[in-house]
Amino acid sequence: MAFKFVPLLRAAALVSAVALIPASTAGLAAVDARTGPEFSKLLAVYERIKTSYVEPVDDDKLIKGAINGMLAALDPHSSYLDARDFENLRTQTDGSYGGLGLSVTMDDGAVKVIAPTKGSPADAAGVKAGDYITHINGKLIYGGTLDEAVDQMRGPPGTAISLTLFRSGRDEPIEVKITRQIIELKPVDWKVEGNVGVISVSSFSANVGSEALDAFKQIKAKTGGRITGLVLDLRGNPGGLLDQAVALSDLFLDHGVIVSQRGRYARDSETYSAESMTPGDIAKGIPMVVLINEGSASASEIVAGALQDQHRAVLMGQRSFGKGSVQTLMPLTRDTALKLTTARYYTPSGRSVQEGGIDPDIAVPQISDPDLRKRAQRFYRESDLRGHLINEIKDDKDLERDKVQDPRFKMTPEELKAKGIDDFQLYYALQTLGRTAPQALAARKR
Repeated sequence: MAFKFVPLLRAAALVSAVALIPASTAGLAAVDARTGPEFSKLLAVYERIKTSYVEPVDDDKLIKGAINGMLAALDPHSSYLDARDFENLRTQTDGSYGGLGLSVTMDDGAVKVIAPTKGSPADAAGVKAGDYITHINGKLIYGGTLDEAVDQMRGPPGTAISLTLFRSGRDEPIEVKITRQIIELKPVDWKVEGNVGVISVSSFSANVGSEALDAFKQIKAKTGGRITGLVLDLRGNPGGLLDQAVALSDLFLDHGVIVSQRGRYARDSETYSAESMTPGDIAKGIPMVVLINEGSASASEIVAGALQDQHRAVLMGQRSFGKGSVQTLMPLTRDTALKLTTARYYTPSGRSVQEGGIDPDIAVPQISDPDLRKRAQRFYRESDLRGHLINEIKDDKDLERDKVQDPRFKMTPEELKAKGIDDFQLYYALQTLGRTAPQALAARKR
């Protein structure tokens, strides 16, 4: 995740941080001459298709298919962006659209949900990460393209759409009817619980750092400056712009490395650190919890990893998604580009989150979710994506399991609801801060 331009492409794949760099014609010209015979095979296939296929085929279709085939052989996050994809990229990063508020990807011909946007129509309807969308308005969509599925899900605000979902652990399909709304990019939200501030970041689009700073100022004003704890909620956040991940981390750090990236060449390696010229930790050491789950990916993992390694916050929730790669956006023509994986990123202690994700300091399952146990302790993550990069540092043999059977957490969703608890992870974080904050504040005043 390393961005200096636009990363968030919800309709194509997991959001990636990308860096915009000019196309290198010299690099293109330097293609090894020995690849000539291999390219001749490609040309031969192209000519056979053009002359012998059962019906005429457009050149654009063949070329795009060849490019996508090459990129699909690399990893799940490298892709070709045509004019349409560019427009989607801009819309998802800086604009708004009429739709459901879903991040989706293609998985073996099926449309799979990465995460619903918090507060979106899809979220309110109960769509969950890992769900497969099998039908739209009763029509089977298996085997189609992702663009076709996204086109059907987007539409004028106020119009309704029916989705059929397959969810692991459920014997029967799930039918949901959702009314499209304008999905505004409002990535930062906040509230106060007692004297504990809660800042929720749903994506890393433009200006997240400044919006989080403004949220903290409003929390401070509402509490009269008597903030006893802070929760940074990154659950279900699929990532986004690297510079905003760095900016958010920097708000709570006085100094030190935030993230580093290492690529094939020295030019692809870089280290980002907390800026000494900024005010430093705006929360002045106030006890802090960061909430993560299996939907926290890429930029979210950068922030969580930085605050964990720098011992600034306690991480709670479930193991994160595990996307630890950097994509670079390389322009090809005026309105097309190549999004190519060029580096891996590492937390301040040198950990790669690729494939394995980040483990919370305190594992807290979302027991208020009635489907938690039905999903058989299996969540959708980077390691499930076909062709994902292998973590070269960590040999984790237990990536397939999550600790959801914990004797400390015995209440059922119904029992929690009766107590007015609809978000157990947030409740647990608030309770923990309520117990630890007074002592921590007293220690700081000595």
